[in-house]
Amino acid sequence: MTQKPYEWLERVDSPRELKNLSPDELRIYCDELRRYIIEECSVNPGHLASSLGAVELAAALHYVFDTPDDRIVWDVGHQTYAHKIITGRREAFRTKRKLGGISGFPRMAESRYDAFGGGHASVSISAAFGMAKAAELRGEKHKVVAVIGDGSMTGGLAFEGMNNAGASKMTDLLVILNDNNMAIDQATGALKNYLLKISTSHHYNRFKQQLWNLLSHTPRLLRLCQKAGNAVKLGVLNNSNLFESLNFRYFGPVDGHSLPELVRTLRALRDIPGPKLLHVMTVKGKGYLPAEHDKPVWHAPGRFNPDTGERIVAQGVAARYQDVFGETLLDLARLDARVVGVTPAMPSGCSMNILMSAMPERCFDVGIAEGHAVTFSAGLAAAGMVPFCNIYSSFMQRAYDNVIHDVAIQGLPVVLCLDRAGLVGEDGVTHHGLFDMAAFGTVPGLTIAVPMDERELRNMMFSALQAGAPYMIRYPRGNGAGVSWHGEPFEVLPAGKGRMLREGADVALLTVGTVGHAAARAAERAAAEGVSVAHYDLRFAKPLDEEILVEVGAHFGRVVTIEDGSLRGGVGETIAAWFNRHGFRPEVCSLGVGDEWIEHGTPAQLQALCDYDEESILQTILQNKGAE
Repeated sequence: MTQKPYEWLERVDSPRELKNLSPDELRIYCDELRRYIIEECSVNPGHLASSLGAVELAAALHYVFDTPDDRIVWDVGHQTYAHKIITGRREAFRTKRKLGGISGFPRMAESRYDAFGGGHASVSISAAFGMAKAAELRGEKHKVVAVIGDGSMTGGLAFEGMNNAGASKMTDLLVILNDNNMAIDQATGALKNYLLKISTSHHYNRFKQQLWNLLSHTPRLLRLCQKAGNAVKLGVLNNSNLFESLNFRYFGPVDGHSLPELVRTLRALRDIPGPKLLHVMTVKGKGYLPAEHDKPVWHAPGRFNPDTGERIVAQGVAARYQDVFGETLLDLARLDARVVGVTPAMPSGCSMNILMSAMPERCFDVGIAEGHAVTFSAGLAAAGMVPFCNIYSSFMQRAYDNVIHDVAIQGLPVVLCLDRAGLVGEDGVTHHGLFDMAAFGTVPGLTIAVPMDERELRNMMFSALQAGAPYMIRYPRGNGAGVSWHGEPFEVLPAGKGRMLREGADVALLTVGTVGHAAARAAERAAAEGVSVAHYDLRFAKPLDEEILVEVGAHFGRVVTIEDGSLRGGVGETIAAWFNRHGFRPEVCSLGVGDEWIEHGTPAQLQALCDYDEESILQTILQNKGAE
């Protein structure tokens, strides 16, 4: 991308300075802001397309409202790069998602302009309503705005918030629906079709545009026409308005890339009391043609050439675990007609788009609704199907009760596939999948499988299909170990049976999952230092292989457990408790993530920070060398 000087971008370091721009200067500023986001994300990757689509909206909000006294709550956070730059983080934006740098999502601890943290979807309306209600109770006059988009309106929490807020007619709350017809992939479901009907009704839009041109100057007439709003919409759309049925005054749709229209509309809405919803139409990836043409890929494209749009992809690396999952799921679906796939708006993110392309009738994108995804899967299983329900580990936290109540208690053969388990890296604290083994390890009847490599993942999926009972598989983000897997014959792995990878006499390593590779390298290095290490891959976090535990407890005085997850309630603590119950007394040292929040950085950096990278494992093995 041609390096042009920034005429206005470098003059604005706060919303106060933004307000000093004329309308024409604001337009130029937004163009420069969009170019800056593209240039920076090309070398320091992040969530690009969503933020490009919200540039004008972020600028108009800070131009009209008195932030940070007025509160803007951003849903998910994928939309917030422009917001971060406007609010004094232009230079810090170069450090986003890096160790020690700023987050890629809103963080209350990072800036007073980040009114609420947002890494998971659909939280904005509930949080903003809480803030608006608090302002009402305290007699404060500041405004509260919730910006929800990227498919987040499909989440049940969004409607729970609207249902509650709509019943409080005097609480001043503005919800902005940033409608780009996308989540990460194409939006799905009845709500998508409803919004499309509103946005493409030519008679209705022409009427609304004429009305807004008039009402932006006449608030009294606005209130009068609002009383007849539902009747007008009923006649034009031949349907009552969903949002007004929830007692929200509906306005829009408006062009989310027209600064004059946005500014005029927001100024008019600022002075209207009560719950309101503004429907804003935007284009995901706006202003960068590659992102506009392939929105799912450019949601988070990695590094790229900003001039050509060519993505810079590492060559010769092993397959991603998500692709092993996607290809294997298709293989299983071809083997067994009962196999179906379920995903909450993540078909490309988890590679279920492979099955969706080959067998669309056997793959279900249910929208951003993790709880529904699990219970829908339970219904499929109760009727004879074997659903593979793929949800990122951190997002599965939102469906905890559904797993217990709807799947586990009833013993239904749902295969819960937890992508992005462990330390995920640059997405940071809201996305690390650290709690699944500790949280679900207490659930009776639930098998928790943890593959060490690609072939193990493939075989665990096949084993889950044969199990006929609740089955969970957790695996990390990123590339595998380079083990041959594609087209390999399937093998059933008995639940709760591990394997010995290395014989030894001094120290026993018990690992679960892909951390076993760093442990294997550390054991090899320890041998060169004169310490003989036995290495066992447990394969399963639940049930544990008690034959291995008996062998280890009887023959080793020192045991090191390693897991890519929370130590509290995790596999290491469970093993130590098992030894104690059965009368074995080895010294157990458990490596994993302690009782703390871990920020963003590369996975390697974060594993070193948490002391379970290869070097840390080696030093733990070598402790008390010669005392064995």
